[in-house]
Amino acid sequence: MPKLVVTNREGETSEIEVEDGLTVMEAVRDNGFDELLALCGGCCSCATCHIVIDDSSVTGLPEMSEDEDDLLESSDHRKEGSRLSCQIPLTAELDGLKVTIAPED
Repeated sequence: MPKLVVTNREGETSEIEVEDGLTVMEAVRDNGFDELLALCGGCCSCATCHIVIDDSSVTGLPEMSEDEDDLLESSDHRKEGSRLSCQIPLTAELDGLKVTIAPED
């Protein structure tokens, strides 16, 4: 099972194990990080699952779609490494991925 390292909005970091096939959003939500709202449930239609990938050299991330890019453009907190966590399926290649939950818009 891949591991995911999550930093919440207060700066506290936790490492969680993730079942194969889950998205980063599902893993974060299912492990008690209530601040990640994910209101659309992973349909790429709201941007309330905004995270920041902590290492820009990570390989294995899916390409950002035009829809994801458009939704992130609406965020006041977009920066390099910003992604919608619902659009990133966790794979063995992403084991140890480090993410930070973005501030709420």
